[in-house]
Amino acid sequence: MTQPINPVKPTSKISLSSNFTPKTFLKLPPSILPSQPKTTPSFKLHSSHSSTPTPTPTPPPDSPSSDHTQSLISILRAIPDWADSIKERGMRQSRTLYNHEKWIQHRSSLRHWRHVSSSLSSRVILSLVPPVIAFTSFAAVIASYNSAVSLHWLPGFFPVLRASSLPYQLTAPALALLLVFRTEASYSRYEEGRKAWIKVIAGTLDLARQVIAGVEISSHDAPLKKALLQYIMAFPVALKCHVIHGSDVGADLHNVLEVDDLGIVLNSEHRPLCIIDFISQSLRMLKLEDSRRSMLESKISCFHEGIGVCEQLLGIPIPLSYTRLTSRFLVLWHLTLPIILWEDCHWIVVPATFMSAASLFCIEEVGVLIEEPFPMLALDDLCKLVHNNIQEAIATDEIIQAQLTAKLRSHSKEHSPNGRPNS
Repeated sequence: MTQPINPVKPTSKISLSSNFTPKTFLKLPPSILPSQPKTTPSFKLHSSHSSTPTPTPTPPPDSPSSDHTQSLISILRAIPDWADSIKERGMRQSRTLYNHEKWIQHRSSLRHWRHVSSSLSSRVILSLVPPVIAFTSFAAVIASYNSAVSLHWLPGFFPVLRASSLPYQLTAPALALLLVFRTEASYSRYEEGRKAWIKVIAGTLDLARQVIAGVEISSHDAPLKKALLQYIMAFPVALKCHVIHGSDVGADLHNVLEVDDLGIVLNSEHRPLCIIDFISQSLRMLKLEDSRRSMLESKISCFHEGIGVCEQLLGIPIPLSYTRLTSRFLVLWHLTLPIILWEDCHWIVVPATFMSAASLFCIEEVGVLIEEPFPMLALDDLCKLVHNNIQEAIATDEIIQAQLTAKLRSHSKEHSPNGRPNS
């Protein structure tokens, strides 16, 4: 018995992939073909139950609510963006080395007045404006709500937001230790970066001194010795530009390297290592004894060590979980502070929250700023100091050699060939 064929079910399988192949027409030159606008063919899959194509839905225009949301977000971000711009502008400011006059000013009895009067221009304080305003405003809202409930301006089922201060007494030491450990970890990174740069500067001056005193000036080695000293002076500058964001390495090295050498350094991916290669190749080309060349090449190890320490400090921050824990602890602390203090302080919770947020967030902000140590160091002045010291050493070496040569000549004239002084 044969089964009847279902009239609804098709007898052949329908493939969703198109097997249509366009016909190949006779190719004509482009000049003969009529110019028509190019259209991109579009293939749409229609339902077998509908004979008319489904209209493509047009995206709805921007609703007024989305515009209001974007405007509100931009208004709320105005103050944080302003504070961040001030902070980043302060990070790009170059620090200066201290001299005797600055040390006298640093320990002056008027330093407290000077520090307080400059508070409005401090980037650390200005960067705290967003969180301090936010938590102080929240405290004012809590105080207004509790006052309205106490004055029966609100229905009776609204409770007064109050709590015991015992949890704060128990967690205050934990917050203090957390802030101390966070700041101490940041300062240890600052100290490590400072020591790394001290080794780099000392190694640069030592290598330059060895080259100046140990490489004899001849017709062949004179230009190579001059170029080698230029590469040595350029290394701290290249390392400084490598670790500080936004540095102009071309402008900084313009007065140190020659144009062709500067072009090679700028085209390299790792500029400090490129300058180390220049130094190594120059030492190999100099006519030196093997022992002296090995001694000079050993001085380059401090350069590699400095690069390693700087890149480690730049690429590996304090564990992010520690930083997040400190931030979350501070936020939760100040969100609950007005509720904890309301029973004893009432409207004084507003200035109390302000003082607490300004002091504790300031400590945390200092720890975040010195976590990246290189913008905090006077690297520009250190590089200039190295350049000036090497230039002075070159000039002094020439003067000393001329002076000692003159003494030898005068000494040989005063004595006769047989060792007796002339009459």
